[in-house]
Amino acid sequence: MKKLILAIIVLVSVSIYSQAQTTTWKIDPVHSSIQFTVSHLVISKVTGNFKNFNGILKTNNDDFTDPDIEINIDVNSINTENEKRDNHLRSQDFFYTEKYPQIVFKSTSFKKISENKYKLTGDLTMRGVTRSIDLDVVYNGTVKDPWGNQRAGFSISGSVNRFDYNLKWNSLMEAGGAVVGKTVDILCNVEMVKQNKN
Repeated sequence: MKKLILAIIVLVSVSIYSQAQTTTWKIDPVHSSIQFTVSHLVISKVTGNFKNFNGILKTNNDDFTDPDIEINIDVNSINTENEKRDNHLRSQDFFYTEKYPQIVFKSTSFKKISENKYKLTGDLTMRGVTRSIDLDVVYNGTVKDPWGNQRAGFSISGSVNRFDYNLKWNSLMEAGGAVVGKTVDILCNVEMVKQNKN
């Protein structure tokens, strides 16, 4: 009887310890991208990206259920292939990077919709304003690279109204319509590398 009780205690302890282990994944910025697209003059679109960013995902499960996700973006690294436009985007008219140099996203939920599709909800902080946003996520799978590292790939998409974050600069055309659209479409292709368990 004592041996049975001891065995149960050991099994419970192992179970609790296993559940408490956290797996950490970090974004590989070399093989990841954070892009955005916004309409210009109604008839076309401008696409840009951020060159410098980092992110971390922590989970207790290998299937990525209920992870903690945080992504930090260096807004000064904005790039639309036009220096004059990029400087304008860094100014007080838009991101005001002198005062607000970072965009931060922190997850609040990550729900599985189908086999490889998820709905990611989180708090996006930009230019000192924090709002909840929903993003669509496609899990592209996990592989082991030639150096033995475990890697996972995700495609993340969604949109935000830039006016919600005080990025309100605009100019109206004589024919009607705005020079820059309100809605900004987001597309992130993210490759994450498994770190360790602790």
